[in-house]
Parts: sequence; structure tokens; C-alpha cells
Amino acid sequence: MSITKIVKEDNNRSRLDKIAAEMFIEYSRTQLKKWILEGRVLVNNELAKPKDMVFYQDEITIDPIKEEKVSWAPQEIAFEIIDENEDFIIINKPFGLVMHPGSGCFNGTLANGLLFKYPELKHVPRSGIVHRLDKDTSGVLVVARSEEFRNHFIDMMQNREIVKKYLAISSGSTLGSFEINEPLGRDKKNRTKIAIRDDGKEALTFVKLLENFGGYCLLDILIKTGRTHQIRVHLASKKLPIIGDGTYNPRKIISKDTSSELVDIIRSFPRQALHAHQISFLSKNKEDMISYEAPVPQDMQNLIENLKKL
Repeated sequence: MSITKIVKEDNNRSRLDKIAAEMFIEYSRTQLKKWILEGRVLVNNELAKPKDMVFYQDEITIDPIKEEKVSWAPQEIAFEIIDENEDFIIINKPFGLVMHPGSGCFNGTLANGLLFKYPELKHVPRSGIVHRLDKDTSGVLVVARSEEFRNHFIDMMQNREIVKKYLAISSGSTLGSFEINEPLGRDKKNRTKIAIRDDGKEALTFVKLLENFGGYCLLDILIKTGRTHQIRVHLASKKLPIIGDGTYNPRKIISKDTSSELVDIIRSFPRQALHAHQISFLSKNKEDMISYEAPVPQDMQNLIENLKKL
């Protein structure tokens, strides 16, 4: 079972390996550093390095039971491969697929599927997974195929050099483009949710209207930070909750003058209508910008076509 602890204010701006040893005294500093390097210690659900700084209210999670990465048993899992080379694999993740085994989901994950198709990934921390998408978010995903590229990609993430673009279908209407600069942290009343908090971590989202459908809209979104649930929380805060988001749009908001047929379609949409459609990053030699796209999935295409009938 994973263990999560929150960084106290007195330990703001501490090195991860140092503070982990202080917070998890039942494990040696050597063991914790080994787990960090192997990707089994997460900061806010993201990979980090031993020397990385952690900050007040950051969440540090360890899973001492999963001592061996190879315990993530290979399984045949369906996912689309967009491209691959010696450094990385580009995947179009379907919605409903969890990234890796953990509490509440012990198998049937993308990590299991990666180990089945690419057995050599057992030698790369976390089966090469270097960033994540929520279970019910689809789209383009980078998997590191080597330790060298993994470190390169993590450095780019920490320096905010990776460009991530998403498409979202939301209830509500808007005009033009705008940015959302609201700090995010764990909801004080529900630790499974994220909320806007004055004492949260910086989160910056850029939103561009692509099309209005009379009470609903298709949005193009670029994120400069990669906080948990960032897009979903930010859009909900602007009265643009994503269709199908059971956490941040639980009332399944319906706009005025929506036909009963369309109400049924919207309320039965099986997941948040959010898709990672493009990612761009520097090549390992930092000379070329590489970009990949994942086409809009059929379920979202069908939803857009139905909204156009308004």
C-alpha cells in the first residue's frame, strides 16, 4: 500500500532525498534514494530526482510493497503506437486506461501493456512512463525508451520546455482567448480532488475558443504547468466545466434550449471530454523541436457533431 505525506512549512525548499528520509524514518536514506531513482517515489504524482526541491504542501508518495519494478507483470493491453525510435515511443492513449499499477488498480494498466510489447522497458524506471494523463483523458503520450532520454525529458518538464495542447468540450460559452492563472492544491475537504487555493502551487492555463455551439464550446488549451487535474479545475472555475467530468461537473450542467435528445447524449457521455492532441519537445541533442499529434477520438467527434445540430 502506498504511503503519502505532506511537506510541512518548516521544510519548504528542501531536497527530496533529504526530506524523504526525515518524513519516512522507517526506511533508510539509501533505500529511499534508490526508490527515487527507480521512479517509485513521486512528488505530487510526478517523477522527481533526489536533488529536486520540494515545497510546502507538496505530496510525497512511496510504495514500499512494490520492491521490484518487474512485479508489474506484462499484460497484453490495447493501445495505439503513433511512432517509435531508440529513444522514445509515442502512444495515443485511449480513455479508461490507467497509467500504472497502484492503489485500487493492480493490473491492466498502460505500464503492464508496455512491458508486454517492449520487455526491455523493465530496465527503465516506471516502464518508461515520464508524464501522465488521467484515466479518462485520451491522447498523445511520450514513453522513454532509455535512461538517457528519460532524464532529458524530465529536465525539459522541470524547465517548462515541453508544449502540451489539449482539446476540451465544455458546457457554457466564451469568446476569444484568455488565460487562467490560479494556484492549485488538494481540496481541504476531499483529498481526492484539487481546488484553487491561495496557498497552492502555480498553475497557468491558456484557453482559446475554437467553436461555439450555443451553450457549449470546443476549446483549444495549452498548459505551462502540469498540475494534477489542472485543466479540469481551471475550466470549472470559469463556469466552463468539461462535459462528462464526474468530479468537477457532477451536476452534468445542461445549457438552456438543449433538446431532450441532446440532453441524453451529454449526460450519458462516459468520460471527461478532454483529449491531449499535441505534444512538442526538443530532441535529445536539443537542436530540433519534435511534435506529435493524436487525432480527436471518435466519441468526441460524435459529441461535436451532435452539438453542431443545436
